[in-house]
Amino acid sequence: MASEPLSQKEIEDRLRELPGWSFEDDRILRTYRLGGHRAAAALVVHISVVQDELNHHSDLTLGYDTVRLSVNSHDAGGRVTEKDFALAERVAALAPAHGAH
Repeated sequence: MASEPLSQKEIEDRLRELPGWSFEDDRILRTYRLGGHRAAAALVVHISVVQDELNHHSDLTLGYDTVRLSVNSHDAGGRVTEKDFALAERVAALAPAHGAH
């Protein structure tokens, strides 16, 4: 069953609840800065566990002390859906425990 894309207003409203997240090119995005490479890698591993739990995966980029997420829903034609925000909310909740900001 395909996910329903959110409207521009719905996306804007939801982003107000997720500081640091933005919308660009039909994706929601966030870059986290961490204390070093090991902390960044640990955050990526934790995010991968959440993605598997939700069966919804983002594009993750690991830098030396950064983690960048970019997410949309392939089953909605590459548009943003509720599933993307569910993932973003989970990541936003766990990131501070890794020292991410």
